[in-house]
Amino acid sequence: MDKKTMPCLKIGKVEVRVPIVQGGMSVGISLSGLASAVATAGGIGVIGTAGIGMLEPDFNTHFSEANKRALRKEIKKTRSLTSGIIGVNIMVALSDFDDLVLAAVEEGIDFIFVGAGLPLKKPKTLSQDQLMVYARKMVPIVSSGRAAKIIFQHWIKEYGTVPDAVIVEGPLAGGHLGFKKDAIDNPDYALENILAEVISSVKPFEEKFQKKIPVIAGGGIYTGQDIRKFIGMGASGVQMATRFVATHECDASDKFKEMYLKCKKEDLIIINSPVGLPGRAIRNQFLTDVSGGIKKPFKCFWKCLKTCDFKTAPYCIGLALTNAKRGLTEEGFCFAGANAYRVDRLMSVKELIDSLGDEYESAQ
Repeated sequence: MDKKTMPCLKIGKVEVRVPIVQGGMSVGISLSGLASAVATAGGIGVIGTAGIGMLEPDFNTHFSEANKRALRKEIKKTRSLTSGIIGVNIMVALSDFDDLVLAAVEEGIDFIFVGAGLPLKKPKTLSQDQLMVYARKMVPIVSSGRAAKIIFQHWIKEYGTVPDAVIVEGPLAGGHLGFKKDAIDNPDYALENILAEVISSVKPFEEKFQKKIPVIAGGGIYTGQDIRKFIGMGASGVQMATRFVATHECDASDKFKEMYLKCKKEDLIIINSPVGLPGRAIRNQFLTDVSGGIKKPFKCFWKCLKTCDFKTAPYCIGLALTNAKRGLTEEGFCFAGANAYRVDRLMSVKELIDSLGDEYESAQ
């Protein structure tokens, strides 16, 4: 291949100079610090919303209000730090999904990335005008062509249009995964295969609505060569999360970042999350204790995830992830993608994106 610069990513009327969506890492890992840096560097910076109000003084007593308040603060702060493009990541499984969508719409967010479930219910908090804004700004995160088709057909029925883009996330991603445990290592579900499936499922909708619907590939993408490979396979851009943890601007604690710097390939394990999904995390004593049957006592103040059976859960995942974000890694754990063991140093977001561009240009 000849040298070639990364193409821009166009989502609806928005042009993104660098075709990279920073994955939304919740419970305090990607907030205004990271999102603003990525947006300034030309990509889409994304604020993770789950548990965003954890450091608010009334988090345990007014969970939903604390989350809404914190999200509004983070969006305003991000806007004050950059003129770039920003989004939020909101999980359908969150019990306060509707409230967080309302806050994002009212604050004028550019994109709302929605995963961990199919967004088939209208947020009850939104007016009719706000629902149409949500319909335009929502970008679904899926793990199959079938899921994309269901969402697109629903969007036509409810809003008379289809999403302007879709993210397909493969099984090498970090955090909660949209696959059954036995599918994670099955080559049939590799990103290369499900990307082609999603592109095919979206094509009829492109023809029907006479517009380009970019498919963005995520999960295990680590280098500029990876970016070029997936763009060559038909993706319009990529979603990356793990690489951005190892940046100075990432909002996680230094100890959280150290877990990435020190982990080995064999430390990256699949766990059974209390919310009923498999997840990829870095092995530590906390997870070893849990897998050995040791329960971590907790009080559930809010039931933040609809699917969590807090009465039988061995630990509170929200509390565990909050502790890790704050640096109390012995009282929690870190989610991470399959390539986290390759991280060997911290760098700035600009340096990372520049290096990805150089790798993209030199890829053969």
